[in-house]
Amino acid sequence: MQPLFEAGITYHVFNRANNYENLFIEEKNYSYFIKLMSKYLLPIADIYAYCLMPNHFHFVLKIKSVDELPAQFSSGKRLHMAFSNMFNAYAKAINKSYGRRGSLFQKHLKRNVITEDEYLINAICYTHLNPVIHNFTNDITKYTRSSYNAIVQNDETVVDINKTIGVFDGIDKFVYNHLDLSGLQDLIGLD
Repeated sequence: MQPLFEAGITYHVFNRANNYENLFIEEKNYSYFIKLMSKYLLPIADIYAYCLMPNHFHFVLKIKSVDELPAQFSSGKRLHMAFSNMFNAYAKAINKSYGRRGSLFQKHLKRNVITEDEYLINAICYTHLNPVIHNFTNDITKYTRSSYNAIVQNDETVVDINKTIGVFDGIDKFVYNHLDLSGLQDLIGLD
């Protein structure tokens, strides 16, 4: 059986709430989720992009190499536990805060392996353009729950800005690729 996550591999990761519920009820929920990303995912991965939508999320990230991983993951095994711990911590906090019970997330986290540079570029753009695709805004610069603005403005973020910009060979190409939607058709409808 192939592991859920492997060292050195890049992934597009996404999931949604159960029963068409929202994952994020108040603004503070988004901040808390990002805090948990920092705690659980940054030790094992470089994050290229994220977008948090009211009822689902997307990350594009690369799992670190075996020699870069923390001791508990040094064999490259059980990397999925970092994700599981993050989502469990978030679900417990939401359940406690809002008096709900049961699973918050759909059963299985979805992930696609990214092996080609073009797919990586498209996955990052798709992640940032999710609010436009789902009609929450028509301008990604006005959506504050993705990493797009932090990357463009070089603000503090959980995203490794230098690595993300490096994928596009510079900030100008990063911005241009987010305006050119031609490569995204294959990704539409993933979530």
